[in-house]
Amino acid sequence: MFDTKVALIVRSDLAGWQKLNVAAFLATGVAAVAPEALGEPYVDARGRVHGRMLGQPILIFAADREQLQAAHRQALERDLSVVPYVFAMFATGHDAANRAAFAAEDPENTDFVGLALRGPKKAVDKATKGLALHG
Repeated sequence: MFDTKVALIVRSDLAGWQKLNVAAFLATGVAAVAPEALGEPYVDARGRVHGRMLGQPILIFAADREQLQAAHRQALERDLSVVPYVFAMFATGHDAANRAAFAAEDPENTDFVGLALRGPKKAVDKATKGLALHG
């Protein structure tokens, strides 16, 4: 049904609130890199218009730090849209600080806590190969 796939990969050793926070931020990143993936607004029975959501399913996978790093490498090799979240972002308070925290990371040993991937189904499948759905 869809030519593309959306996957969120969230580090499994985080506290529950952190996992939810990471997933929420990553989902907004997918909407930003692929606005064409947004569905139409929701309208209730009284005609009130509500916000739009992605028009396709999002799979959420669990991973450890090394698995996130491997998925990141695979995603870059396959030219997928990638939205990153690193551990240092938990200590920031705004978007500019988040970008600075990400830029300060060692690109060869990034402390990822989450990634959002979007692209062709087969490419996303290869980047998430071996990961279990978050449970």
